[in-house]
Amino acid sequence: MDVTLRHAHPWQVSPAQAVGIQRELAGQVREAPLAGPPERVAGLDVSVRGDRVRTAIVVLGLPGLETLDEAVWEGAVAFPYVPGLLSFRELPAILPALERLRVAPDVYMLDGQGRAHPRRFGLACHLGVLLDRPALGVAKSLLVGRCEALPEGRGAEAPLVHRGEVVGAAVRTRAGVQPVYVSVGHALTLAEATALTLATATRYRIPEPTRRAHLLSKRTGA
Repeated sequence: MDVTLRHAHPWQVSPAQAVGIQRELAGQVREAPLAGPPERVAGLDVSVRGDRVRTAIVVLGLPGLETLDEAVWEGAVAFPYVPGLLSFRELPAILPALERLRVAPDVYMLDGQGRAHPRRFGLACHLGVLLDRPALGVAKSLLVGRCEALPEGRGAEAPLVHRGEVVGAAVRTRAGVQPVYVSVGHALTLAEATALTLATATRYRIPEPTRRAHLLSKRTGA
C-alpha cells in the first residue's frame, strides 16, 4: 500500500521537540462524519520487547469481520519511553508495516488514545493526521479524564471529560466487564467511533480488529 504522509516531520527529536510537534499538529485533527459506511477497518497492535518493536496489522471486512489482509514489521526501537509521547515510539514501526498491506483500509483502529490525551494528540490522532485518514483510539485504560459510573449492560456509554472538555467515551463492550475508552483520532465523529467499536466487539471486551492484530503479533513473534 502506498503511504503518503500529509504532515511529514522528523522522528529523531528530543522529547521537548516531540511535544512541540504534537501541539502543532493537534490543530490539524478534524472531527467530521465519515463520507459513508466503512467497508474495511484495520486493527493495529504495537509491542516493544527490549530494544525491538513489532507492529501487526489486520484488515477486516465490514460488517462480517472477515480477515482481508495482514502485515507485520519488526525493527529497532527509535524513541525512548516517555509518557504522552508513545506515538514517537510506535509510529516509526507502524508506517513501514502499512506499506506491506495490499488492501487499503477505510478506517484505522489503534490500541491507544486519540484525543483523550494531555495535548489532545494521542497515537490515533498522530496516525490519522499524518495519513489524513479516519482513525480512532480504543484504549484499555485511562490516560486522562473521568467519567460517570456506567450501567452494567453491553452498549452502555458515558462521556470522558478532561479539563471541562469531552475527549472520548467509556464504552462497555460486554455486560459486567470493564469498559474500553474510545476517542477520535481523526476524520470521524465520536458517535461513529463508539458505534464502530461496539460493532466490532462481538465476543470479547477488545474489538476484533485490535484483538486479531495482537494475536497476529504473538503468533509471528513466537
